[in-house]
Amino acid sequence: MQQPKLKSKVQCADREVGEVTKVILDPITREISDIVVGSGGGGPERQVPMAQVQAVTDGVVQLRITSSELAQRPPLKRDDFVTIHEVEIAHLEDNLHVEPGEVLVPLPELERNVRRRTFFTNFTHAIGALVALPLAFPVLKYLMKPMYAPFDNQWIKVGSASKIKTEDVGVQFKFKKKFKEAFMPEAEIDKNIWILKASPAVLEQVYKGKDQVFHDAAGREIWTNKQSVPYIAYSGKCPHLGCGYKWRAHKVLGQVFLCPCHLSIYDASGKVLDGPAPRPLDTLPIRVAGNGDIEVIDMEFKAGKKEQVRII
Repeated sequence: MQQPKLKSKVQCADREVGEVTKVILDPITREISDIVVGSGGGGPERQVPMAQVQAVTDGVVQLRITSSELAQRPPLKRDDFVTIHEVEIAHLEDNLHVEPGEVLVPLPELERNVRRRTFFTNFTHAIGALVALPLAFPVLKYLMKPMYAPFDNQWIKVGSASKIKTEDVGVQFKFKKKFKEAFMPEAEIDKNIWILKASPAVLEQVYKGKDQVFHDAAGREIWTNKQSVPYIAYSGKCPHLGCGYKWRAHKVLGQVFLCPCHLSIYDASGKVLDGPAPRPLDTLPIRVAGNGDIEVIDMEFKAGKKEQVRII
């Protein structure tokens, strides 16, 4: 089937209802997942999945549903999407062939409740207040003191190695961690990491012939991941912008770690295969007890930087 083009006429089973005003792109498959139909009479735009498209010819999109069924579909929620100008998708032109216009990408779930303009407006107001109140520095220094507390290098039990059945396959481990920010009460947050049992080939790619040493803020050694131990732990946050990523099957690359927000792709060793990520996946200190219990030191690093800068 041809790809629907913007401005194409839309024909329901009973009559013509409008035209294609936008198309929605699946960021993982890089294919058009939905079309947006506008009546041209000032009415709401409706989102229609490609599964409801019967045929696409030059300038006409034929739907399987009737005009009354189309009218019952909910209006497009424009705030749930961004345009391709606001999101980086590598090699998009290899898959998408539409006339110039508005191409939408679903906004990641974590961002849907954040209004960007509101955020930056409030941020600007906050900066202005700080500039206007220089005498408050001693008070702010006292209040911010907890932010500069030493990093937490405690070992956390995350699960059992028996959960990992196959070599070179990423397995997600979820756990809870106690967290305290400034003078706020202590809270417990949900976190996740990815662990795999690496083959000798993947271990060589990760360690490159030498063990990996982790240090604290003062430069003291806190742990060494031995290249002879097959288990590797990765932080659950993508090094690009800190989004969550998944272990997925790729039609060309095979099994990979894929971040759906901006399509950074990593192999089992954490190496960047595609996308805007500036560095490989961040490894964590890991140890496996004799009974198979896995423990890690939870660390987070600043996103968007080529070098690792620990923040938690």
